[in-house]
Amino acid sequence: MPRNTLRTLVLAGLLSLGTLALTACNRPPAVVFKSTDITGVPYAQTLDLADISGQKRSISDFKGKVVVVFFGFTQCPDVCPTTLAELVQVKQALGPDGDRIQPIFITVDPERDTPEVLKAYVTSFDPSFIALRGSLEETTAVAKEFKVYFAKVPGKTPTSYTMDHTAGSYVFDTHGKVRLLIRNGSGIPVWVADLKALLSQAD
Repeated sequence: MPRNTLRTLVLAGLLSLGTLALTACNRPPAVVFKSTDITGVPYAQTLDLADISGQKRSISDFKGKVVVVFFGFTQCPDVCPTTLAELVQVKQALGPDGDRIQPIFITVDPERDTPEVLKAYVTSFDPSFIALRGSLEETTAVAKEFKVYFAKVPGKTPTSYTMDHTAGSYVFDTHGKVRLLIRNGSGIPVWVADLKALLSQAD
């Protein structure tokens, strides 16, 4: 091979390596979340339930916001009110960016959680919180899509039952893609750090 041709090939190879190095330097670092990263999972892809006004809602309605989806019921004694209260604190901790967080509460007890009951419940925490409600069949279908467990636990009377249910929260990025599972009891610092990270990716 002629010397000039060999020199040209070597220079071209070095230039290619330099371009790759610059590209790698300019690429934003991968985000390491404190909670469970579920980016790319095949579930929690669709949501189609009515809000308290009867309007059908989906994740795509909230593009530009980080959406937090939590399943529960209004007579829940501990996990549900604790989670919603934590979300109030998280929004406050995020300052102006708190307005870019949209919590969505899905009832697993549509029998007792009427639209009026749900409205009073979620707005008592924050007027911006949204509640969704479907028939038992619709609720079961959505829970299956999110891999959420729920079951009625009989009480002393037909109306005094309680509900067992999955207590984690699903978090969607500003493009409507599911990204995180934040488990109950993770703590405010975990919430704030991970939601900040998702919001920063949208900038």
